[in-house]
Amino acid sequence: MLTAGITTLFSLTCALAVANVYSAQPLLDSMAVSLKVSPGMIGSVVTATQAGYAIGLLFLVPLGDGLNRKYVVLTQLLLSVAALVVAGLSPNIAILLGAMLIVGLMAVVVQLMVAWVAILATPQKRGQAVGTLTSGIVSGILLSRFISGAIADIAGWRAVYLTAACLMLLIAGVVWKVMPSPPPQPQKPTYLSLLKSVFQLYLTEPQLRKRGILALLIFAAFSMLWTTMVMPLTALSLSHTQTGMFGLAGIAGVLAASRAGRWADQGWAQRTTGLA
Repeated sequence: MLTAGITTLFSLTCALAVANVYSAQPLLDSMAVSLKVSPGMIGSVVTATQAGYAIGLLFLVPLGDGLNRKYVVLTQLLLSVAALVVAGLSPNIAILLGAMLIVGLMAVVVQLMVAWVAILATPQKRGQAVGTLTSGIVSGILLSRFISGAIADIAGWRAVYLTAACLMLLIAGVVWKVMPSPPPQPQKPTYLSLLKSVFQLYLTEPQLRKRGILALLIFAAFSMLWTTMVMPLTALSLSHTQTGMFGLAGIAGVLAASRAGRWADQGWAQRTTGLA
């Protein structure tokens, strides 16, 4: 049974998990100076994180359909904690890139949470529940830049990742305590069959292909804007906090996501997508 408290917990978990993917963007100049690498090389931090996320989407998300979803989520949260600690203590760029690859890989816990809440919600409330989680995801993406910039101005970029590790550990404890284990499945599909089903869905569902292409184009534009914005803003002698504040311009997306879910429940999904 999906309650308001569980929905809030899931939304907060999604916000924290996805924030780890984007919190580096206003910190790149400080990282470059600290690790003594060029601006071009430090940009690989963002690339490594996104690469890990892409790999996780293909190879980790399907596990949610075959294994105990609670334990898969907890495992990913705890591995995120370990990777964030390594990132915060990394002495060189190679270790930082490896840690950020794992951070991105484990951040796909967001997709597992969205699928989980969709299963727990009633059909009449499913769009609203998913919209609430989407608001959490967008909030995490936007606020991560501002908050990470503020922390970096006070305590340095390493403190951003060590703080994130503590928060992820806390949220993992709450999920472990609050969420019951789902009932065992009578017949578990094999991992290979789960991977195969991902590609079969893409080939057999035209609506999925359309949505995927739209998401690809939107996310590409989003990433190109925010990843490249840091360096020119740094040249203007703006602080990390001031740089991160540019992300607050997208707060409209947070407000719109929950409303969009309600519209989808009312049968206006196509119109909502077109409007967006």
